[in-house]
Amino acid sequence: MGTDNQAHSLSDYRGKKVVLYFYPKDDTPGCTKEACDFRDSMESIREDGTEVLGVSMDTVMSHVKFTNKYNLNFMLLADMTGKVCEDYGVMGNKHIFGKSSWGLVRTTYVIDKGGRIVKVFSPVKVDGHRDEVVAELGKIS
Repeated sequence: MGTDNQAHSLSDYRGKKVVLYFYPKDDTPGCTKEACDFRDSMESIREDGTEVLGVSMDTVMSHVKFTNKYNLNFMLLADMTGKVCEDYGVMGNKHIFGKSSWGLVRTTYVIDKGGRIVKVFSPVKVDGHRDEVVAELGKIS
């Protein structure tokens, strides 16, 4: 379910490139930086028909608040059951500050206009990630 209260499927975006990025939690430092980096580049990202979709297991209401607080200009999708995260294989052991825990591993999929995954970034380091995604988008038609 998206911030527009509509169900979304990748097939809705056929004919467009898609950046499908999975992130752990709304309004946390790394996730906010990642979202704002994409926000700040949306004009150039959309020039060739690319859409950005952010996915986490937060609620739609949390996504709406996050979107409004940071003026995000792309869709956030709520996967409250974790099924989409499981299907994309983004759940796993994470190592943060020397501790290991199970959760959503920050991951980005670049998908071509035909719906094929052409690049996977995992685990993602936020600093510089937007630039590597934009560079990858430039490689596909």
